[in-house]
Amino acid sequence: MPNMMPLDGELDELDLRLLDALQRNARATFAELGSVVGLRAPAVHDRVKRLEQRGHIRGYGARLDGRRLGFALTAFVSCYTSPDCDYDAFMESLASVPEICEVHSVAGEESYVCKIVTRSTEHLDALLARLKTMPGMARTRTTIVLSTPFEREGISLS
Repeated sequence: MPNMMPLDGELDELDLRLLDALQRNARATFAELGSVVGLRAPAVHDRVKRLEQRGHIRGYGARLDGRRLGFALTAFVSCYTSPDCDYDAFMESLASVPEICEVHSVAGEESYVCKIVTRSTEHLDALLARLKTMPGMARTRTTIVLSTPFEREGISLS
């Protein structure tokens, strides 16, 4: 395992190893995690609870295969906002669209880039029509993903 250095004063080497192990398998028991980091289950439990309370762990969830569930099309939509945009209201509008998986505020001409997952090009077309009517949206630019040869799960802590 690569040498992991503390990112802030709150994390030590064991915390980082626990976080790494949880990223790999969030369903691992405290005993299983303990065997990875060299602690007993009660000590792992205490550390994990502390990491949760301090906000280092935001939550746990299953990683779904969108294609197998019928969401075959991924696109990145750049959102260009109008000068009179109410950004709080705009973000609420974007957050209310279930097809939007991620919203990133970016530097450059566009204000935001959204990762969108839809069932088809027709579904994407209808979604883009809805987005273009949002107050504050000046225009969009869409990039359709053809394939994803590499996607990293989690964050490298090394």
